[in-house]
Amino acid sequence: MRIVLIGAGNLATNLGKALCEAGHSIEQVYSRTMESADALASRLNCDATNIFEDIVCDADCYVISVKDSVLENVAHAVLRGREDCLFLHTAGSMPLDTLPSNRRGVLYPMQTFSKHKDVNFKTIPCFIEAKDKADLEVIKLLADSISQSVYELESENRKYLHLSAVFCCNFANRCFALGAKLLKEHGDIPFEVMLPLIDETASKLHTMLPSDAQTGPAVRWDENVIGKQMALLEDNPEMQEIYSILSKSIHNDKL
Repeated sequence: MRIVLIGAGNLATNLGKALCEAGHSIEQVYSRTMESADALASRLNCDATNIFEDIVCDADCYVISVKDSVLENVAHAVLRGREDCLFLHTAGSMPLDTLPSNRRGVLYPMQTFSKHKDVNFKTIPCFIEAKDKADLEVIKLLADSISQSVYELESENRKYLHLSAVFCCNFANRCFALGAKLLKEHGDIPFEVMLPLIDETASKLHTMLPSDAQTGPAVRWDENVIGKQMALLEDNPEMQEIYSILSKSIHNDKL
């Protein structure tokens, strides 16, 4: 397929590379700044622009990967003169109808992305949706070309998928950051000492449900340990509150 990427951030960068490797042609990259557009276009060997009116009009598909807050406005701007083209967005929490095009769909790769870290896109679950059945088949072919795990999912349920991803990725990583802060402040212990523990915890989830893999003082409701650790956090009310809420949540799940 001949594809135009609208956006040049972390997701667009990784998706663009995967699409190229799958044999698709990235015709152009649009970004709000020419610097960002040029940076990604040079990696994908295509044209770049930061002007809506200069976006090519004859691509097979326009993939919009921008911040949720500007998605609808950007889609309206790109749509002009391309009303018969297929438009996709890649947002986990935004509904299909955010796109104004009659031919509209979703291609949501559920993964955390960074511009300068390569990922194996084949292992990334991709969730697709479309207004029209024929367009859905096109999107499925596109998704199948880059991923081995493609699922149809409507907007209403995709919102909860994205919410789950926030818990499993963003909130979990925030806990890693808080742990690293404690290590730094108390003995300047390198965070690397936690990596075997983190790796083993994640490894268990390939064969066990998260609730079955849970360990620690909150599971046993060891009030002695919990009380002492709460006391250690007296000077940090935010972390103390997080510790308390998570401990109670773990314990209540076992009741």
